[in-house]
Amino acid sequence: MPQSLSRVLVHLVFSTKNREPVLSATLQAELHPYLAGILDRIDCPSLRTGGVEDHVHMLFGLSRTKTIADVVETVKTASSKWLKARDPRLAGFHWQAGYAAFSVSQSDAEKVVDYIAGQAEHHRKRTFQEEYRLLLAKYHVAFDEQYVWD
Repeated sequence: MPQSLSRVLVHLVFSTKNREPVLSATLQAELHPYLAGILDRIDCPSLRTGGVEDHVHMLFGLSRTKTIADVVETVKTASSKWLKARDPRLAGFHWQAGYAAFSVSQSDAEKVVDYIAGQAEHHRKRTFQEEYRLLLAKYHVAFDEQYVWD
């Protein structure tokens, strides 16, 4: 086989520093496509990007030459710079240091796309911390309680 091929789907979640609700609906309307564009430029095709005031979700195909950590660093750095330049009120903006990344089977991709698309409705009933905890449990990820609620 003379070529290397892969299809690894990743659901990535990360929040604003201290989960500050600084991403207004207007800003999200520009930020989410910007995040998708970053992914596309680094050969990690975006399937869906969304979120609410204090966090984002992204479903993308992981490039066969990138690590998840590389992708997170690139996305957070570029989007943080963009946000700071976009609005002077965000001059001190930062993303939270951590993130969660989950593998998604191709057969579940559409469910995750719908889940990300429904974030605004979803968070009328559940906080980010509750959602995060449920995702960690669903994917059997061990975690340190202090970082979920910190």
